[in-house]
Amino acid sequence: MELDREAIEKLIPHRPPFLFVDRIIQVEENLRIVGIKDVRGDEWFFPGHFPGAPLMPGVLVIEAIAQTAACLTSLNPAYRGRFVYFAALNDVRFRHPVLPGDRLVMEAQVRWTRGRHGRVMGKATVNGKVVAEGELTFAISEATDELRRAAGGSGAPRDK
Repeated sequence: MELDREAIEKLIPHRPPFLFVDRIIQVEENLRIVGIKDVRGDEWFFPGHFPGAPLMPGVLVIEAIAQTAACLTSLNPAYRGRFVYFAALNDVRFRHPVLPGDRLVMEAQVRWTRGRHGRVMGKATVNGKVVAEGELTFAISEATDELRRAAGGSGAPRDK
């Protein structure tokens, strides 16, 4: 299964400039997902991080992994109409910088899901080299009308 930006925007509430997944290239239902982010040189964060030596902030690399994982969770019919939130980060390591022009490949593998919580092992690579990795715990919440309005009326899968 592959998903483009339009399909991703139907799954999660994130929007540019805070959407860090361009496409999903692999899905193993309820187990594993792989996404891609092409890091452009004109991204909003580069002028300040750092002038003359731009690096993608590590927290945004982790956010890209989390958004990829949220896509996997949102594909599960049991969580249709809900939002996925960070609950904790454990053992996060940043191994190498992410530069303009890099293709960031994000992977999340489900460790467990119970009720409204779950945990994934996530990693991001550039050219096969791990740039960041760690364990992400998430919470799954009901997508109230208020949250849907705040997300521009979208961000959660809908039955058609």
